[in-house]
Amino acid sequence: MRLVALPLLLTVALWSALPAWAQYRWKDASGQVHASDLPPPREIPDKDILQRPSRDARAVPPGSIASPAVAPRAAPGKATVAGAAPARPASGPVDPELAVRRQQADADARARARGDEERQAALRADNCQRARAQLANLASGQRLVRLNAQGEQVVLDEAARNNDAQAARQVIASDCR
Repeated sequence: MRLVALPLLLTVALWSALPAWAQYRWKDASGQVHASDLPPPREIPDKDILQRPSRDARAVPPGSIASPAVAPRAAPGKATVAGAAPARPASGPVDPELAVRRQQADADARARARGDEERQAALRADNCQRARAQLANLASGQRLVRLNAQGEQVVLDEAARNNDAQAARQVIASDCR
């Protein structure tokens, strides 16, 4: 009786372990081959993914004892069974939902970049307007007063006017385009 039960037990154990076998294989940047039941990290290019799970293997719920036989992979563009759809090329996205998420993330990044550029342009325009107003104020010849470190009013002399005018011209040169 033991001799009959042992092969049966080993067969059941083998079939129950099939879904846990590695379904993905890929090479990392250093050329080392990895195998896992989880997809490779996003930074691994499609050309370095050596094996993906077949559609039949993904249909089996994890932990089930019955596992379908995994068909050998056909060359891209050739059908394995008459009338069956050709195998998907390795360069395409694995998951359509993932492709949609990537497109949405790219669109969000472009929108953020556009928003940042618009804010920077608005800041440059504001700086340009202020610098031109300051330069016009300095060129008007009016007496200008500033507060010093002690909080006292100090009239700007010619050297301070020239320094402020030079700073305003630099801002105009960099921000007024």
